[in-house]
Amino acid sequence: MSTEDVTLTAGDAEVTVQPGNGCRIGSLRIGGVELLRQGKKYGCFPMVPWCGRIGDGRFRDGADVHQMPLNSPPHAIHGFARDAEWRTARTSKTEAVFTYDLADPWPYPGRVTQIVELTEDALTLRMGIETRGGSFPAQAGWHPWFNRVLADGGEPVRIDFAPAWQEERGDDHLPTGRRIDVRPGPWDDCFGMPDGVDVTLTWPEQLEVNVKSREPWVVVYDEQEAAVCVEPQTGPPNGLNTDPRLVTPIEPLETSTTWTWRRL
Repeated sequence: MSTEDVTLTAGDAEVTVQPGNGCRIGSLRIGGVELLRQGKKYGCFPMVPWCGRIGDGRFRDGADVHQMPLNSPPHAIHGFARDAEWRTARTSKTEAVFTYDLADPWPYPGRVTQIVELTEDALTLRMGIETRGGSFPAQAGWHPWFNRVLADGGEPVRIDFAPAWQEERGDDHLPTGRRIDVRPGPWDDCFGMPDGVDVTLTWPEQLEVNVKSREPWVVVYDEQEAAVCVEPQTGPPNGLNTDPRLVTPIEPLETSTTWTWRRL
């Protein structure tokens, strides 16, 4: 199995996946226009086996407390997969499958699979976590960096969505557990969308991208000048402690997101 970049094409859409760099989507071009911020740490990376921050890097599983490395002190953030080498399992012109085996310092054996599928007007990302032993808590999601302004200029992107609530964010950047009315941006915040994530990004007179997922959680980050992030995920930040999803021998954790676009 290879770690070389994989490029998929459908119509005038082209996506490049970098399995050797955290299996991130390194590029998404529509009609030659790049949608994602470029750079080794950007593009769109999978967040797994957790999303966002874990408070002080610690989470509890029953009587056991596990300490994760503090890669965003004083917290641990976004899992390990974005910094790992994945392997390409198979590819075609429009679809590719990648795998990553969970390893130390994650305390549980398991395998993550990401499937990338491209059509002329949509990109679908699917992720699954399987255990290679007992059950364990986990999360999965995606962290895209969409360019605020497209490469050929134009107005900045507009973010439109109608969440049911906003998770109150404490001074430590973790949700406090209180659900509040949605406050105006800029945001580095988690929102609840119980009917599924549905966020529209509009670059006026250029392009519209609709980000959907069946998951009820989305983090929106638009405090940066160059890019905005719309992150569908299976639980809120610090969710390993507050809203854990269990991966079991008979029930893997499975999630997906689809981005659909149209020209304006």
